[in-house]
Amino acid sequence: MSKKCVLSGYFGFKNFGDEAILDVLVKKLQNDNHNITVISSNPEYTMSQYKEINSIYTFNIKEIIRTIFNSDIVISGGGSLLQDVTSAKSLYYYLFIIFIGLLFNKTVIIFAQGIGPIQNPISRFIALQFIKHCKYVSVRDKNSYKLLTNSGIKADLLCDPIFSINIPGIENKTKTVAVQLRNCKGITADFIDRLAHQINIEFKDYKIEIYSFQDEIDLEICKEFEKNIKMLNPDIKTEIFQGLTNSQIIERISQAEYMIAMRFHAIIIGLLTKTKILAINYDIKVEKIAKEFGLPILNFNTEIKDAIAELKSENSEAITKKAKKKVFDWTHFEEITNKEM
Repeated sequence: MSKKCVLSGYFGFKNFGDEAILDVLVKKLQNDNHNITVISSNPEYTMSQYKEINSIYTFNIKEIIRTIFNSDIVISGGGSLLQDVTSAKSLYYYLFIIFIGLLFNKTVIIFAQGIGPIQNPISRFIALQFIKHCKYVSVRDKNSYKLLTNSGIKADLLCDPIFSINIPGIENKTKTVAVQLRNCKGITADFIDRLAHQINIEFKDYKIEIYSFQDEIDLEICKEFEKNIKMLNPDIKTEIFQGLTNSQIIERISQAEYMIAMRFHAIIIGLLTKTKILAINYDIKVEKIAKEFGLPILNFNTEIKDAIAELKSENSEAITKKAKKKVFDWTHFEEITNKEM
């Protein structure tokens, strides 16, 4: 039975990870013949990526309320929406969408999220109360699962849906180092300079491909890194990639022999493609996935030379074999979304 589904997440910002999650979710719902409306910061862009979906602007509150009122299902996720480290405003925005769904007695689903950190105790209490009343909850990490379980909330612990992307195997890697950077609290000019210096020493005969996954956050620091590495060695081959589609990003990273990355979903793509990965630890989710797969972790204040030595000795084949055992379980999601009303 076809349902009207409203999707709420960090959509429309052309951020690779969130757009990849949206892609997986849209394809799943369309395969089950559901009608989809995506709440997006850029509705025109979002609608251009898919056939037969609707999209409404993130802050068109009147239209959002009307659309949810006329819907059957509200899906919040995936990603790290319910946290106040990035912004308390964004936490309350996503909670507002959940609240409207609950208010109108819709089927509300928390989809493959990382819950927290929520530092403000009042915010945490409100978030947990809302989540408790959702019809189905799935989370992507043990800490989120533990938080909800300790609060008496039933949830499924699943892998990130990006692990479900089917990526053709690349047998012949190119002599390339993919470097994926983003601006964030804690990153310094000194770190960028030291990273450029060490990469120039270790990989001077490689092409250095620098990836901006979300230009407003990533591009400036990517340009700074390229400038630094060129000052050290004008002959080293570098190229900045911006504005790529999801499939183009996956294809290029698949071909790289090495990747030094900050973003969580960049690391997942590397895991699935036998790319040797060094994870830059800017967020707890990056630290967790690096530890899960035994990847070397680079903190902003640690010695880069030692981390790159670990990177070079990495058994990428064994790591990819482990990553490909992760399969996203749609069972309970399908039961809820396809249930007759």
